[in-house]
Amino acid sequence: MDFGAMRLDVADGLARLTFTDTRRANPIDGRFCAELCEAAIQVSEDPSVRCLLIAAEGKAFSFGGDIAAFVEDLDSLPANIKRWTTTLHSAVARFQRMDAPVVAAVQGICAGGMSGFVAGSDIVVAADDARFVAAYAGIGYNNDAGSSIMYSRRMGLGRARKFLLLNETFDAAAALAVGLVDEVVPLADLHSRAEAIAVQLAAGPTRAFGEIRRLMLSASDQPLETQLELEAQALARTAATADAREGLTAFSQKRAAVFKGA
Repeated sequence: MDFGAMRLDVADGLARLTFTDTRRANPIDGRFCAELCEAAIQVSEDPSVRCLLIAAEGKAFSFGGDIAAFVEDLDSLPANIKRWTTTLHSAVARFQRMDAPVVAAVQGICAGGMSGFVAGSDIVVAADDARFVAAYAGIGYNNDAGSSIMYSRRMGLGRARKFLLLNETFDAAAALAVGLVDEVVPLADLHSRAEAIAVQLAAGPTRAFGEIRRLMLSASDQPLETQLELEAQALARTAATADAREGLTAFSQKRAAVFKGA
């Protein structure tokens, strides 16, 4: 499909997904959800992709849900929300379960559903001007986009609950302190730092990364014995990969491993 709200480029193992609707501060609406779903399908089905880098053009990363569009037809909004979240939540799930890690570079305001979406990234790099806004309760709504899971995993259940209920805003330093972001850098360095992390991950053992990512997804809701077996099964699958053999061989030969993502 042709993208209008975002741009997707893939080169040298790195997929770059950039939100481009700067005139409206990259809002979440029906078009955005449909395009994000298609982007997730393309990225997760492309065997050449070994890392995904998410960024946004403009001063703000995103204001979240498109309130201007919501108020145009309040009577149809409940049905539209079900339509939009069908594609939005499908994208969230596919990004979470694929092998390739996800890095996000965030500047300016990042609000509502987009803040929750970003929290699902494996590595979040924030510019020093970033502001993460809960937003939902301020307009009388609950959260979506996986934010109940992603916030809880990053901040802990109690801190995530307070963030949402009190409709809090974190500046970059506060977001770093609670674990919502992993690094804070000057705005001028944001994209170069996020790119460097993404390039490093794209050169890593992609299949092992996928197993790690999925094990972390199940860690909080599986009994101990079940999670231990999931770890054992994943480790056995990883041991059969070419990258695992290369890693062991390189270690024994005292040289740097060269991973191919296979």
